[in-house]
Amino acid sequence: MPSPPPPLPPAPPEASAEPGPAPWQRIAVGVPGMEFEARPPSQYAFDFPDSECEGWSTDALTLRFASVRGAKHRYYRQPRQDAARAAVHEATDSIVFAVADGVSSASESHQGAVEACRAAVERILHLLDRTPGPLDPADVAAHAAERLRQLAQWRLGVIEPGPVDVARLYATTLVAGAVRPTAEGLRIELFRIGDSGAWILDRAHGGYRPLFGSKTASDALLVSNEVSPLPRVPDRLETATGLLVAPWTLLVGTDGFGDPLGEGDGLVGSHFARHLGTPPPPLWFGHVLDFTRETFDDDRTLLALWPRNEAEPR
Repeated sequence: MPSPPPPLPPAPPEASAEPGPAPWQRIAVGVPGMEFEARPPSQYAFDFPDSECEGWSTDALTLRFASVRGAKHRYYRQPRQDAARAAVHEATDSIVFAVADGVSSASESHQGAVEACRAAVERILHLLDRTPGPLDPADVAAHAAERLRQLAQWRLGVIEPGPVDVARLYATTLVAGAVRPTAEGLRIELFRIGDSGAWILDRAHGGYRPLFGSKTASDALLVSNEVSPLPRVPDRLETATGLLVAPWTLLVGTDGFGDPLGEGDGLVGSHFARHLGTPPPPLWFGHVLDFTRETFDDDRTLLALWPRNEAEPR
């Protein structure tokens, strides 16, 4: 007589009716902009994601950066034209970085921004290998401009593309530099081409100190009315140097961040001062940057550096 079949396994427990956590909704700062599902960029812009973020720490510093596509580009199927890159120079424990904002009138500015950042970071790392002295901003800027010229040479199939031809394809702003541990402390060295910016956030008081001239600031350390992007390299670069001390955070960003920030005394300034008191998780940093506020629809990129000895990641 055959054996009886084995008993059936017990039924799985019924799914809980308890709702799961709601997905993150964009943070509204003041009156929000219109909400809609982002549209895909054109089919050959697949290498430029809507958003990206990064975060890690060395013994001396904690880094976060994020770059998000603005509402205008999300709606009109255009790729994000901002970029950021960062690396560690392992011999000195320095953090090297670059932030770029492709000029909207340039047809391939999204590629120009990425390549300018890559070239600047590569060159600064090379210079730190060669000498412990101050960085040479003109050397770094020339290297980034040459990278854009080489791209245009390949794209156009000509031996010597003119500056105008390069700019029509790849024009971009650039802020690049390094923060280096020294005997005096964490030394900041920055330069910029174009109108992207850098600030010191005083976390103790919630104030912002611009390191370059801005569209609204009256107390910048260095002011210039000339705004001209790469591939042009001005004879005199805008530079900024100093020490990064507690309780300060270095911020480097495109005008998608700088324009709504203004002088830092409004709702946007309060928003970032509240969330950047200590280094947030990288994904949350990107979420904070992707706030919604009416009339501000540009791409946004922000890089932040905290001294590690008093600001541990949470």
